[in-house]
Amino acid sequence: MTNTYTPPKVWSWNPENGGKFASINRPVSGATYEKDLPVGKHPLQLYSLATPNGVKVTVMLEELLAKGHTGAEYDAFLIQILEGDQFSSGFVAANPNSKIPALVDHSTSTPTRVFESGSILLYLAEKFNDFIPTDPTKRTECLSWLFWQMASAPILGGGFGHFYAYAPEKFEYPIDRYTMEIKRQLDVLDKQLAKNEYLSGDEYTIADIATWPWYGALVKGLVYEAAEFIEAHTYTNVIRWTDQIAQRPAVKRGRMVNRTWGEPESQLHERHDASDFDTKTQDKIG
Repeated sequence: MTNTYTPPKVWSWNPENGGKFASINRPVSGATYEKDLPVGKHPLQLYSLATPNGVKVTVMLEELLAKGHTGAEYDAFLIQILEGDQFSSGFVAANPNSKIPALVDHSTSTPTRVFESGSILLYLAEKFNDFIPTDPTKRTECLSWLFWQMASAPILGGGFGHFYAYAPEKFEYPIDRYTMEIKRQLDVLDKQLAKNEYLSGDEYTIADIATWPWYGALVKGLVYEAAEFIEAHTYTNVIRWTDQIAQRPAVKRGRMVNRTWGEPESQLHERHDASDFDTKTQDKIG
């Protein structure tokens, strides 16, 4: 680095200094305009976008439905974060942090809002008593990996992803710093998966559902196009686990929901019925 930066005594916000996402980043919270969220016909209402955090929840819902939990039927409404949909008054009421995904459960006496993807996965696992072990030791192991993912993802997304892929200028120090850390995280995963079929043992759980959309996509080059840069091919156990989960029919469906990029047949902008996968993907209605 040839230039140095000396922070001022008091920071001030420059809305033009933020790279790709400058238009939606700001140092304050709350709604910027009034608009209610739509509500569909099912008890579970999801407001999301098919980023890795959004995919966690749609995969979980599709997995629950595949297991026969009819109460997991849901409406998935598209939230266009680059257009600021997350700053509507309705969305802020569902998630005061203005981040996707947000879930509202209308099956309870008073609608229950759930925000943060890990919290949504845990809520659904407990509601339907599935994809989380019942044995206390195994349950604790599962939750440890779930919280590991929630703590690690900001390093991958906001750290490595931002400086490697999105920052308006490339600087060696932050890229090196975050690359080192995500490679350490991948090594943690690889060693765990060398001993276990899934993250917390021999059972597919919310820990896998939470981790796969981020780290599976990373080693396949689907986020940040960084597979070669990080030598993803060396994490053979992570790749085995990634490919195994990718073959699950519910995972294939979950990846499509609220997706607005990629091949038209892979995009289901909104999901309101199971039949939508056959009739309302973008190649059929676009």
